[in-house]
Amino acid sequence: MGAKVTELLDFLQNDAEIGKVRDQLTYTKEAAIYGLYEGQRTFVTASLTQQNASSNLLVLCDTQKRAKELWEDLVQLLPAYEVLYFPALEMIPYEVIAQSGELEQKRLEVLSHLMLEREKRFAVITTIEGLSKKLLPKGDFGQGFLQLEVGMCMEQEALKAHLVTFGYERTEQVEHRGQFSVRGGIFDIYSPFYKDPLRLEFFDDEVDSIRFFETNTQCSIEKVKTAWVVPGREFFLMPQCKEAGLQQIRQQFSKQIEQLSKRKDREPVERLQGKVGELLEKLQQDMGFAGIEQYQTFFYPDSASLLDYMGQGLFLVFDESNRIQEAQEYLEKERRQTFSQLLLKGSVLPGQAEYFFDLEDMVRLTGDIPHVCFSLLPKDSVFQQRSARMTLDCQNISSFFGNPQLLVEELQTWQKQKYSVLILLTSAAKALRLQQMLGDNDILCSWIADRYQADPGQIYLAYGNISHGARFPQSRLVFISETEVFQQQKKRVNKKFFQEDGQKITRLDDLKIGDYVVHMNHGIGRYMGVERLKVQDVERDYLIVKYSDDGKLYIPVDQFDLLQKYTVNDGVAPKVNKLGGKEWQRTKNKVKASVEKLAEGLLEIYARRKSQEGYAFSPDDQWQKEFEDAFPYVETEDQLKAIEDVKRDMMSNTVMDRLICGDVGYGKTEVAIRAAFKAVNDGKQVAVLVPTTVLAQQHYTTFAERFQPYGVQVRMLSRFVTPKQQKETVEGLKTGAVDVVVGTHKLLSKSISFQDLGLLVVDEEQRFGVTHKEKIKQMRSQVDVLTLSATPIPRTLHMSLVGIRDMSVIETPPQDRYPIQTYIVERTPELIKDAIRRELGRGGQVYVVHNRVEDIDQLAEEISLMVPEARILVGHGQMKEHQLEQIMMDFIAHEADVLVCTTIIETGLDISNANTMIVDEADKMGLSQLYQLRGRVGRSNRIAYAYLTYKKDKTLSQLAEKRLAAIREYTELGSGFKIAMRDLEIRGAGNLLGAEQHGHVAAVGFDLYCTMLDEAIRELKGEKTGKRREVEIDLQVSAFIPEYYIRDSAVKLGFYQRIQQAQAISRLHLLADEMIDRFGDIPPETWNLLRAAELKIYCTEIGIRSLKQKGGIVSARFEPDTKMDLPKLQELIKKYKRQLTYGSDGGELVVRITVGSASAEQCLELVKDILLAMLSIVQ
Repeated sequence: MGAKVTELLDFLQNDAEIGKVRDQLTYTKEAAIYGLYEGQRTFVTASLTQQNASSNLLVLCDTQKRAKELWEDLVQLLPAYEVLYFPALEMIPYEVIAQSGELEQKRLEVLSHLMLEREKRFAVITTIEGLSKKLLPKGDFGQGFLQLEVGMCMEQEALKAHLVTFGYERTEQVEHRGQFSVRGGIFDIYSPFYKDPLRLEFFDDEVDSIRFFETNTQCSIEKVKTAWVVPGREFFLMPQCKEAGLQQIRQQFSKQIEQLSKRKDREPVERLQGKVGELLEKLQQDMGFAGIEQYQTFFYPDSASLLDYMGQGLFLVFDESNRIQEAQEYLEKERRQTFSQLLLKGSVLPGQAEYFFDLEDMVRLTGDIPHVCFSLLPKDSVFQQRSARMTLDCQNISSFFGNPQLLVEELQTWQKQKYSVLILLTSAAKALRLQQMLGDNDILCSWIADRYQADPGQIYLAYGNISHGARFPQSRLVFISETEVFQQQKKRVNKKFFQEDGQKITRLDDLKIGDYVVHMNHGIGRYMGVERLKVQDVERDYLIVKYSDDGKLYIPVDQFDLLQKYTVNDGVAPKVNKLGGKEWQRTKNKVKASVEKLAEGLLEIYARRKSQEGYAFSPDDQWQKEFEDAFPYVETEDQLKAIEDVKRDMMSNTVMDRLICGDVGYGKTEVAIRAAFKAVNDGKQVAVLVPTTVLAQQHYTTFAERFQPYGVQVRMLSRFVTPKQQKETVEGLKTGAVDVVVGTHKLLSKSISFQDLGLLVVDEEQRFGVTHKEKIKQMRSQVDVLTLSATPIPRTLHMSLVGIRDMSVIETPPQDRYPIQTYIVERTPELIKDAIRRELGRGGQVYVVHNRVEDIDQLAEEISLMVPEARILVGHGQMKEHQLEQIMMDFIAHEADVLVCTTIIETGLDISNANTMIVDEADKMGLSQLYQLRGRVGRSNRIAYAYLTYKKDKTLSQLAEKRLAAIREYTELGSGFKIAMRDLEIRGAGNLLGAEQHGHVAAVGFDLYCTMLDEAIRELKGEKTGKRREVEIDLQVSAFIPEYYIRDSAVKLGFYQRIQQAQAISRLHLLADEMIDRFGDIPPETWNLLRAAELKIYCTEIGIRSLKQKGGIVSARFEPDTKMDLPKLQELIKKYKRQLTYGSDGGELVVRITVGSASAEQCLELVKDILLAMLSIVQ
């Protein structure tokens, strides 16, 4: 779409008004323009930039929301430029234990592009807060850049030292930017400059290969000849700067202690002594730590700004200069207040306040750069120094509110005035609809796609995706956006702001020593690690499981699939079985019987429903397409698939009963809305049933907004509706005047009857009582039912239930979500005050989570004193239901700024305006609870903040330290997140299977339960249960993965498991390739392991039950049902002469292979050749 949009701006090239601005910039390097709205400012900015093609562009905005909108528009309007967004990075002057790093990595990506790609032209969009943070001097920052080339020589130790110096963290496995790992001569480095991490392979000290790899699979994807390693952090400490900085800290420390000692209170003195003592110790030991960047100005007195990185020939735009000035003044005031309090408390050193440029600095820094100051009102800002204010003859486009008549009248006027009109739309389908509508009103227009034209008096429909239009009288030109025509938000740019990281967790690679495990034959025990045992010169790895009475079970790695991790949601420790006891078998039999009964019931319901005839809805028409186009976001693949599934069900002639699973905010409601529109479009009514009044209000608002332009009557039935309105709604449902009703369980009462109900949408069914569930069950047999659940369910269970429960799972988060900035930080009044004021400053709301009802009011009182301007509400589970609902409704309606509450907000609430959360005493909460709580914020296109706070005691107890270490894992740096997700999935499974199954899941563990359910369902359906024949292989060869080859025990377990589970030779070859790619050349013992796995696959295909070696003989014992072509077997024996014989043992065929004293490799090779020959003679 590059060249196309450039042509759009070409039409403005000779605009006299824009020419005036250009002339002004030439004479005074400054232009101050007032009276323009957002859309006009965007077009003027883009046009001036395009005409000044040799310059880079930097646009400063007052808010992140406007910066993001501008970024999206300029991506469209300046295709010849690399358009980048540079986020602001919050620096909190408190003791931070850990913080998530996505924003810093995004900033590093921008700085790296500016440093390395000087031949490109850049347009960088940021806020004034983004510009205000001081950066390292460009020369110092540049020393962190290292170009790597295939064939270059570099000592491996020197590369390690470089990575550590320049901010990289060493880990076992690289998953996030700024990390590196080393395995022998292989370096994995995630450079913030690239989308994917790099893998370097050394041959001695020479770089032998460089390739990119995927974090999810850890497998290489593309070879390259050269690559850049850029700094892993924005701040790093150069050895030559260290001593001078330490000297500065000591000097300031002495002066500050002197100041604080004049006061009677000893606590600030002791606090500062403790803090600085710890700081100096860490710095002297070269330890990196969260929050080290707060001391930047001590080590780098000559700081730089983003302007220095933008290079020569810069063009600067202040998008709304007065508001930018106000935003900066507000930030400075807040920082000053906080800092003066922290200084008095002994929490900071005076030099830490120098971390930001103030307004005066910024005026000085920007003064000599050619710049344009936009402002809506004719008011001067400090950034405007030389020029008089000017206005431009450029008009705003008013919204036509989806009203065709208004648009038609305006177009007729413009045609008479000989304007050229370009209506920019995101799809040809929308253009066709608009063309038909305008044609019906005698207005001719052409669809020109991306072949832009602008002829006087003509109207063109063209491709384009911008937020606002504008009218330029001098050029006789009008641009109209989709937003103005259809009164809907424009589709978000389908371009990721942030990289998605993270991967799904497999069964055993998260197994830790002490975890509970389930052995298929021996029951529940505790995993005690992996041990290598040597028996008769043969070495192998064994998993050790400890049972009650100290019984130990040694499990060879080739029997891995008999073991599963024990998981159950409530965290209660299971009963450990006795090795060799009968109790486990009894438990298993009991669960098996229950599972078979459940499977039978599920299949019966499914069969009954499939035989019932339902209403077949019509295929999609033009209205449905138009309605779906109005959705302002880009749908995720999962969402589109769910929508397709629902529509297919609705158009079939059987009754629909589909479950949509997905995390809150993943787009389930939109699936329901489209299904509802389809029903209403066919003249049917829709009922949306929700468990709480608060959810009813939220759904009602969403449905009403989406349906409003189409004349669909949406009503609500809940306690918050007056009796008169309720009566009208009930009457409307009877007569058919109401199309869609959203309500709580009132909808299920006998007084409600529908004229023609076609669809029932049930949200969070597990939260309804038994009688309500029974009523829903009855409705299921008559109308199409769509159930929504916000608790995710495990993939294993989903796969088992395919074919007996229609389900769609939405696993992909919406693309345009910002990551949630998470801090684990000491709780101080200043932090709470800062965080609340920061959110209030951008018009948002705050959750403060405090999980003790007895002193929650006291905390609310404290917050009220700290932030008097904040309107505060308190909510907790001990309140009466009506009272709590009213509080929630008031918060949703923005009648309060801060909600101080217990974890009741964990489920269901969706308030896009609440984007800061402070969790009090987070170290006392479980990970899955924190995961769900944190999901309440970050539900819009704003950056959200989560502060997980702890109280710092003078001496931290060992338990508290352990808890903090666990939460540290919880930021995006660790696996705690994945484990939390697993907890939630199990909860979801419980909801789906029903409470009566919970005891059975607890008895055998979740994974084994799923396996048993899967087998029961398959058996009832008459399918093969898919149980693999277990082949026992016992050859006298050492087969294991040595420590030096794969050090990380979790990764090693993962490989053992994958080798064991491989069911095709091609899979083993891929695993071998992956090992070579990730860890280098495979050791002989690991090759033996892979070859033994290969033999196992051949044995399964042939029908061999066991392959055992005793001395120089390998015996292959066949399954009783294996049919062998005996004449061909005898031919084979002749071919191998004395090496091969066969006979019968207890009615079973046994083939004996003589290997004698052959080496392990020769033995495996000979057995493989014979097995391959046997494959062709099995009948």
